[in-house]
Amino acid sequence: MSRLRIFDEQHPHNPLSVHEDHAGIARELAKVGVRFEQWEASQPIKPGASQDDVIAAYRADIDRLMGEEGYQAVDVISLTPDHPDRATLRQKFLSEHTHSEDEVRFFVAGAGQFTLHIGDKIYDVLCEQGDLIGVPDGTRHWFDMSEAPYFVAIRLFTNKEGWVANFTGSDIAERFPRMTPLAAAA
Repeated sequence: MSRLRIFDEQHPHNPLSVHEDHAGIARELAKVGVRFEQWEASQPIKPGASQDDVIAAYRADIDRLMGEEGYQAVDVISLTPDHPDRATLRQKFLSEHTHSEDEVRFFVAGAGQFTLHIGDKIYDVLCEQGDLIGVPDGTRHWFDMSEAPYFVAIRLFTNKEGWVANFTGSDIAERFPRMTPLAAAA
């Protein structure tokens, strides 16, 4: 189940609010300029489907978003618990960072946890199958995929080559809850 927990940045163990309904999550995130949508495939997707097949299943929503936001490129990324570099890949984005363009992810399968640091609040978003999150450029955030990652995600870019993490040097991400494999299966 998708979930949004909102924390005060000084109190990482006591959420101010928890939202588990998509409308509530979308409403709260929209207040801070973050897109949260639900998409459905226009055709069945088989396990192991090619990137082209996955993109084709969501083409209408992808084209709509590209038209609205000016994204120029799309691809598919996937990670499984048996990936030999999973720990390195997880560690890469666990620290607070920003990007010079939006970070847009649609979860075709599996789950991932985006944690956004906006003002003095922390927005911890567990995204699962069917969820799209659009994190605006310049937003401080971090991403966790758990110790046993499993996800297939569509990514949209303005400039794929320009998508680089700019780390803030803050240790704030270390104080907030990480994604657990159990949460990914919940």
